[in-house]
Amino acid sequence: MTNHAINQSNNMAEPLLSVRDLAVNYGPVKAVKGISFDLMPGQITTLVGANGAGKSTTLLALSGLVKKLTGRVMFGGKDVSALKPHQLVAGGLVQVAEGRATLTRLTVRENLQLGAYTRKDSAAEQAADLERIYTLFPRLKERDSGYAGNLSGGEQQMLAIGRALMAKPRVLLLDEPSMGLAPIIVQDIFRTLKNINREGLTIFLVEQNVRQALKISDHAYVLETGSIVLEGTGQALLGNAKVQEAYLGG
Repeated sequence: MTNHAINQSNNMAEPLLSVRDLAVNYGPVKAVKGISFDLMPGQITTLVGANGAGKSTTLLALSGLVKKLTGRVMFGGKDVSALKPHQLVAGGLVQVAEGRATLTRLTVRENLQLGAYTRKDSAAEQAADLERIYTLFPRLKERDSGYAGNLSGGEQQMLAIGRALMAKPRVLLLDEPSMGLAPIIVQDIFRTLKNINREGLTIFLVEQNVRQALKISDHAYVLETGSIVLEGTGQALLGNAKVQEAYLGG
């Protein structure tokens, strides 16, 4: 089935993940102010906005890593609002953290194998997925037995994404995957994300590189000071005058 056909069928589909009235406080600061949004199956959905808008906080709340003041999260038709982070991962909601968070004193292979810690399937199935990661990221195969701490920034981002994929996610949450990377590496990362999505994986992307993010997105939301102020297809927001003025240099 083509990607276009997948997107057509999604118009009739139920959201894979649905968030209603999500609010998060940091002390007296209202970081996220009662936002609602949906992730449709098989799509890339992006949350864009300036630094400090509440994008990363939104992801951390979805992953159970910060406490929600209010909000209901439905995932695959089930209410997962109160689940612990490891329970969410086991259920298929998997986050790639901002800053990569690789375990620098472990090898590339050990980092990837740790991504499968919640899985109950066979060692053979996990080994097959490891080889798939090495096909996606040949540089990681070359560095298989080397320490993660010796990788470049781009290689560490590949490792972080690969480790998350080893958890067999139904939804992959990505927090600023382009941060600190050279433009040519950013292109490679976004191309790989699009390829993974074409295989059917639903992706929720938080990203300050607005142009690149919107180019690969089926749907997007614009977050300003904790509130969603715009939404639409990626292409529609790329052409939106307010988005161009605020994030794309006019």
